[in-house]
Amino acid sequence: MTDFAAWIGREQIGRDRLTSQHALQWCSTFDLEWPGDKIMPQGIHFALCTPNAPTAALGEDGHPARDDSPGSFLPPFPMPRRMWASSKIAFHAPIAIGAVIDRISRVISVSQKSGGSGRLAFVDVEHVTKANGTIAVIEIQTLVYRDAAAPDAPLSPPPPGDGAFDPAGWEAIRTVTPDPRLLFRYSAMTFNTHRIHYDAPYACEVERYRGLVVHGPLTASLLLQLAASELGQNLLRTFQFRGLSPAIAGEPLHLVMREGDGGYELAAFAADGRQVTAASATV
Repeated sequence: MTDFAAWIGREQIGRDRLTSQHALQWCSTFDLEWPGDKIMPQGIHFALCTPNAPTAALGEDGHPARDDSPGSFLPPFPMPRRMWASSKIAFHAPIAIGAVIDRISRVISVSQKSGGSGRLAFVDVEHVTKANGTIAVIEIQTLVYRDAAAPDAPLSPPPPGDGAFDPAGWEAIRTVTPDPRLLFRYSAMTFNTHRIHYDAPYACEVERYRGLVVHGPLTASLLLQLAASELGQNLLRTFQFRGLSPAIAGEPLHLVMREGDGGYELAAFAADGRQVTAASATV
């Protein structure tokens, strides 16, 4: 395997402003109450300092193309399939409408391995987001790269089984059905051009998903909103989530939460009981 250790320490710097229009679009996307000129709900950082690669610089999958030049932020692994595997987030301060946003993104680790499922590569990126000069959010995001899917590979996830989501033991439950309109708006808000979220033929025929894939951070945003509805706005100190299985647009998604030792456990389940996301939070 090629050694990509030279990418560790590479940085990207972004600047943005959380305008009233931007805030209103976020609230409209999720049917949230407009906060006026006040602070925004947790999760808004996902839509700030978004990627700004020119269209001509996008790869086949819609992500910015990668190469071995000094200006390439992420390593040019030969594996073409990219997924947002997980994030660990620390909330330090709320983000107010009108704030000037600065973000420093830095590659902190790169690793590769081979196994029964083929080659895998992992990149950890630390994002430090400041609002008006004050650290607001520190997030460590893990990206995973996989080999291309075989043209005849079974679609993922499998068709819904005979099982059913079991609500027993969960203290808060909210059921939503993310449809293509929500996926489109979230892609627009986060300037995410990954084709698995809006191009159904590509998602099914090339990456071998059963339909349009719900963004991992979109599910995380919905879980953050569930926590806010139960605990209050901007009260979480930490939040981490990990994708376990793809969520497919147009299918019900059960968002759940319960208190545990030292914090809260959250999750998202498909209608047949398949777990899509595991998450936890502290206040």
